[in-house]
Amino acid sequence: MDKNTYDAIVVGTGITGGWAAKELTEKGLKTLVLDRGRMVRHGEYPTTTADPWQLPHGNRSTTQDIERQPKQARTYAISQESKHWFVDDIDNPYEEDYRFDWIRGYHVGGRSIMWGRQSYRWSEMDFEGNAKDGVAVDWPIRYADIAPWYDYVETFIGVSGQNEGLAQLPDGKFLPPMELNCVEREFQGKLKNKFGRAMTIGRVAHMTAPLTHDQSPQRSTCRYRNQCIRGCPFGAYFSSNSSTLPSAQKTGNMTLVPNAIVYELIYDARKGRATGVRVLDAETGVQTDYFAKVIFLCASTFGSTQIMLNSLSSRFPNGFGNDSGELGCNIMDHYLGSGASAMVEGFDDHYYFGRRPNGFYIPRFRNVGKDKRDYLRGFGYQGGASRAGWDELQNASQLGEELKKKAQAPGPWVIGMTGFGEILPHHDNRVTLDRTKKDKFGLPILRFDARLRDNELRMRKDIVNDAAEMLEAAGYRDVRIFDHDYGIGQGIHEMGTARMGRDPKTSVLNAWNQVHACKNVYVTDGSCMTSSACQNPSLTYMALTARAANHAVEELKRNNI
Repeated sequence: MDKNTYDAIVVGTGITGGWAAKELTEKGLKTLVLDRGRMVRHGEYPTTTADPWQLPHGNRSTTQDIERQPKQARTYAISQESKHWFVDDIDNPYEEDYRFDWIRGYHVGGRSIMWGRQSYRWSEMDFEGNAKDGVAVDWPIRYADIAPWYDYVETFIGVSGQNEGLAQLPDGKFLPPMELNCVEREFQGKLKNKFGRAMTIGRVAHMTAPLTHDQSPQRSTCRYRNQCIRGCPFGAYFSSNSSTLPSAQKTGNMTLVPNAIVYELIYDARKGRATGVRVLDAETGVQTDYFAKVIFLCASTFGSTQIMLNSLSSRFPNGFGNDSGELGCNIMDHYLGSGASAMVEGFDDHYYFGRRPNGFYIPRFRNVGKDKRDYLRGFGYQGGASRAGWDELQNASQLGEELKKKAQAPGPWVIGMTGFGEILPHHDNRVTLDRTKKDKFGLPILRFDARLRDNELRMRKDIVNDAAEMLEAAGYRDVRIFDHDYGIGQGIHEMGTARMGRDPKTSVLNAWNQVHACKNVYVTDGSCMTSSACQNPSLTYMALTARAANHAVEELKRNNI
């Protein structure tokens, strides 16, 4: 027990786990950091510098890839350059009553290697929404509570963006923004003139200039390769591997153990607190118990919930901290797959430099101010304009010299946008533990029962129609709408299964991300979210984690946990 005892344990090394590790170790706590996947150090990204001809099968998925990763392949990224970041669905199965896309990466760094890097603050409107609309439960915090932690996180990770002065999209501590191209700038002006709507360059965790601190010498500025899914050897975008984990390592207070599957929390009923975690070695099957004064669950929304559901005791017969019956419920995501595209004329003598790993962003404008719709909340758009490249000629009729000449000229300009809509929390959108079925490690798997409801379906119509209307008003031709099939989870912004709240009877966590019924366990990944807004949530996860870690250290000093 003495050998395996630490001040703190962090479960997971992704967006939030890396932040918990950094904050706890820098504040002097001897911290054990556990990840269920293999070790990946910064720069150890197998395909990061591979040329196109070095990738087998033309970088396409093979039949065998799809057989092993059929659910992971529902996302865009199962190819030869990136398939190694996604789990094997045969070894790591789950059940779905309705289509549910659980996209995962089991390795040190988690999805911080694979994420889209869009980094937006939530607004006062988002934290007040549930209370004002009478939906679910009220957030126990407001924007003012988290604003200084947004400042703190943005300054450390480096977020490029443009301040716009919008109430629904608060400004931040930004590095210089990336540039809109010529077509996007024209579209930006037309949106403002014709609709009074804002459009801005995406706010992304990419270094467009040196950081304002000297704590990350291993990181440098973006090269505009747009090969981020492979992992960035320059550390230009934020990941745990390139940023927070090296900071934690420098303190000398971190012990990082990969291939360590945490499957249960150890609860001492006499002490009324969690004393540690039970771990299964993913390679040897050996089981080990580790102990600590404070535990941070950062294993991802469903990873942390799975651990809590599997942690049964006389005190918690329905799952750890589940006095409210809300553990596993209220699944949220951002639904996508709907929008419009068009052809743009008049810019054939224009091009752009590099491959910008970013697009434009149109902030929410529905149910803002005087605008009132027949649904609650709203949506934003992410999109971009570009010129078609040589790959559009793969099915061209020309051959030889004629094909070569055509391939040397850039194709026509196209512009498109996809909506990201808010999903409301519904108690019946849930995940449960199916103990009748096991994964390759002999652990019970998750079963998902979640679907879109009427509010989302009504909003989806506006997403399509508004996108087409804006493109048509800009004078672009051949406007085409799209509305693809969608399963919750496809947005890869899953949230809500151990939500924060003011009342232990209706929520799992308090305002500091502590489990109501066990104050030395903190949960700071997406499971803690009380609503989903329509902005990408990762920046909020990081801010909440830094805030919770600071609180945990202060509570330890006061002997309150």
